Amino acid sequence: MRLVMLFVVLSVAGCGGKPVPATSQTEVIDDSHARMIAALKEIQSRTSDEQPFLGDGPRRRLTQQLASLPAGAPPTAKLQLQFQLAEALLQAGETQTAVDLLHDCLSMFPQVGSILPNADQVQDQLTKRLAVAYLRLAENQNCVKCRDGDCCIFPIQGGGIHRNKEPARNAATHLTTYLERNPDDATAIWLLNVAYMTLGEYPDGVPERWRVLDDQVARDVEFPRFKNIAPELGLDTFSMCGGMIVEDFNGDNWLDVVSSSWDPAGQMRCWLSNGDGTFKDHTEQANLTGLVGGLNMIQADYDGDGDIDILVLRGAWLREHGRHPNSLLQNDGNARFRDVTFDVGLGENFYPTQSAAWADYDNDGDLDLFVANELDNSELFNNDGTGHFTNVASEAGVTGGRYPKGVIWGDYDNDRFPDLYVSNLKGPNQLYHNNGDGTFTDVAAQAGVTEPLRSFPTWFWDFNNDGALDIYVAAYWSSVDNFAADYLGQSHQAGTDRLYQGDGKGGFRDVTEEMDLAKVTLPMGSNFGDMDNDGFLDFYLGTGYPDYAGLMPNRMFRNERGSHFKEVTTSAGLGHLQKGHAVSFADYDHDGDQDIFIELGGAFPGDAFSDALFQNPGFNNHWIMVRLTGTTSNRAGVGARIRADVTEDGASRSIYKWVNSGGTFGGNPLCQHLGLGTAERIDQLEIYWPTSDTTQVFKDVKADQMLKIFEGEGEYNTVPVGPAERTLVDVSSKTAVE
Repeated sequence: MRLVMLFVVLSVAGCGGKPVPATSQTEVIDDSHARMIAALKEIQSRTSDEQPFLGDGPRRRLTQQLASLPAGAPPTAKLQLQFQLAEALLQAGETQTAVDLLHDCLSMFPQVGSILPNADQVQDQLTKRLAVAYLRLAENQNCVKCRDGDCCIFPIQGGGIHRNKEPARNAATHLTTYLERNPDDATAIWLLNVAYMTLGEYPDGVPERWRVLDDQVARDVEFPRFKNIAPELGLDTFSMCGGMIVEDFNGDNWLDVVSSSWDPAGQMRCWLSNGDGTFKDHTEQANLTGLVGGLNMIQADYDGDGDIDILVLRGAWLREHGRHPNSLLQNDGNARFRDVTFDVGLGENFYPTQSAAWADYDNDGDLDLFVANELDNSELFNNDGTGHFTNVASEAGVTGGRYPKGVIWGDYDNDRFPDLYVSNLKGPNQLYHNNGDGTFTDVAAQAGVTEPLRSFPTWFWDFNNDGALDIYVAAYWSSVDNFAADYLGQSHQAGTDRLYQGDGKGGFRDVTEEMDLAKVTLPMGSNFGDMDNDGFLDFYLGTGYPDYAGLMPNRMFRNERGSHFKEVTTSAGLGHLQKGHAVSFADYDHDGDQDIFIELGGAFPGDAFSDALFQNPGFNNHWIMVRLTGTTSNRAGVGARIRADVTEDGASRSIYKWVNSGGTFGGNPLCQHLGLGTAERIDQLEIYWPTSDTTQVFKDVKADQMLKIFEGEGEYNTVPVGPAERTLVDVSSKTAVE
């Protein structure tokens, strides 16, 4: 017989089925908010039996099957069931019990080895799996409750070294046993070095034949170190994978934080800034109680009332069991939300998704919404101007159908109409050119931007400040084997990330190799920002995949003035080893530089972890923050282009930024942050509004301040942003208010 390994396989095969409407229980509830809470509560009640990632159904079933095995059953039957049960227990977080079962499996080999085909291979895989289980046990006992800023930061050192070393020691022992028989296994080599780091014995303690990471770790350029201060601020929420948005939700010009978890019972959380770099829990006052679940979130002012609303996306990866409703949460301006999904036309059908994007694709002054669904056609919701939506995807020609994982809008050919890029896990990526008449044409093949064929996060940006939008799209071959092989310089079969440079006229050129980005990174969450305020956009990737062997650092890449990228993961202290999801670049403490928030945690209850906030050490460069308010255009200015012309050391250059929330898994503030390098002033600041096709120009603008700019007005208004300053400028009255 063959031992069936119960590893998680993220199948991307499409399947049919009708959309699941609201249940009869929810149909009788008139209030949209109450109806959503009832629908989510019903989903929770089904989780245990329906969802293999989250429920305990597999564990119960396997326990019963194991207990009911007849006395005369073949020992191989017990071995198979016991291994599968160990996997289910690992996923549920009962790690020690799983370790004990795996030990028991190995102890059976003198009895079953002679009757089990490929017995040596099965024994090797069990040994490797036991090592992985021990590593997770080591994390549970040392990292999960660790409040030290060095905890789980690759390479592990200082306060990150484990206090209880027994589990990691056992992991190293079993990995060494495995490698003696499989000396070239990249995953085992990688995990062995990580295990010795946790013991404080790296690199000298690693057997010499597998001690290969010392050169790799030292490859980063020198860079100031960031520190995780989430525990100090109470922002270290412990949860599974989920979404995060950093935004000013109550209009006080300070940034707040909202997070979610894909756990159907995982409560959304909201923290409001106290105006001094600290936060208070605002979840109950935000009316979020009972609004649970959500692998991702994106924000927008969908109704044009001047405050930022939230769209919560649910059901991704769960296939037919993931037909959960998304939530549109309307903000009343005081960071109190009401679920209006069923009122506005977004609750008619439930499809599994984690990706969506806002844009005014028809230039009528309000924001429309594209939702990339995994199993079914994607949806393009046209906003009628009153905040009600109608799905027009079929007429527009953007139904997709290739298991999309990332979607972003950007006017790549500068014709004023935003275009749509879709990153697919199954099949070529799509670039939908906006024809300007409500329809789109997929031009990805002729533009040369279809790869990688298995991809995940993506974004439009201008990485080289030439005024044209470029595309970054990351490959996603969900196996630590390929990552480890790439990191260690071994051959592999995985596709690599792509960077396509745009010419502003509709053409693209693949510059991945020359920009030093042809890497295997396996990102899910990601975003970009200017962490050193030099005026060139950098990016941070939240990496990983569900299996516990996916123990790899999240990765940071610095833009070297548009000429290439340098990895600064280890030198910057940003290589957190836990699975990374939503990423946000945001200046939470108003000190002029962007800090990095990342939502951490895996897909299983046993792989939950605490979120991180990496505080920027500062780089002594200048900056400007620009908050736009549309009058003819959409209120939040999404899609508008900002250009800052500056002079540095006698040389002139331009810095470009488009208004959006960044990447496709995590939300940057819609107030745009531009690094200015050493320039103390902006010679000319230009705001281009594509909807009205108008440009505002401001001369000689002082750096290091926040500007509020209304579309069409001849003057900008400033907002003091120092931590001790609380006087704001009211744009309409020009008078100071507290």
